Amino acid sequence: MTFAVTKLFNNIWQDYISVTPSAEKIHQMFGGEESVINDHVAYRTFNIDKVSKEKLAAHLTALGYEKCGDYNFEQKKLIANHFEHPNAEMPKVFISELLVEEFSPEVQKIIHRIVDSISEEQITAENFLYSGRSWELSSTEYRTLLAESEYAAWLAVWGYRANHFTVSINHLPELEDIEQVNTLVKEAGFLLNTSGGEIKGNESVKLEQSSTMADKIEVTFSDTKMTIPSCFYEFAKRYPLANGKLYTGFVAASADKIFESTNIAA
Repeated sequence: MTFAVTKLFNNIWQDYISVTPSAEKIHQMFGGEESVINDHVAYRTFNIDKVSKEKLAAHLTALGYEKCGDYNFEQKKLIANHFEHPNAEMPKVFISELLVEEFSPEVQKIIHRIVDSISEEQITAENFLYSGRSWELSSTEYRTLLAESEYAAWLAVWGYRANHFTVSINHLPELEDIEQVNTLVKEAGFLLNTSGGEIKGNESVKLEQSSTMADKIEVTFSDTKMTIPSCFYEFAKRYPLANGKLYTGFVAASADKIFESTNIAA
């Protein structure tokens, strides 16, 4: 089972770095596979039954993952869960979904067209979590989505792939705190997400997070080409609970700001 999980995330990683070259560079900067443990991977989807977070999670629960947390992001009109594997060395997975019915008819129409174009076979296929975008999208549709939801626009462009991977600072051999990590990342020329401050969270909530701003990648639309944000790399430090075990959940207030790592205005 562990082999199957590792194989899945290796495939997800290869797809992710194909549109996030900065992540591969930072990964190597911190020692590559010898030193970097992946804390978690994040996914985005819509709250339409066909592609609900439960449908994405089915690929994980089949490998032993269990649902652990519930999260609500009222301002961004999202809900989410995170999933954990019994083997703590396997990455956690954070899956959020957009509350489609809370948007304008124009936005809903675009989203439903996208979801209608995805076959059930694609959703249940072994590669769905690293399959990317399988539908046509115009730049006009992209801008319509972007005007109401950066999240929806990102998902419409990039499809079903990891939104980000996350370096576990707890497992880095020579770095102990998030400030050191941030300094090295900035000195290497990468831009950090400063929404809510470079560091989101603190020891009192048992989780500190920071992230790069998403890479800018040229995308082919049905009518033109545009350079827009793809994916980003996150860094997380977890603190122990009273029982001595590291906190494994997420902090909604921090995650809310992490979402903005793909904002186009940055």
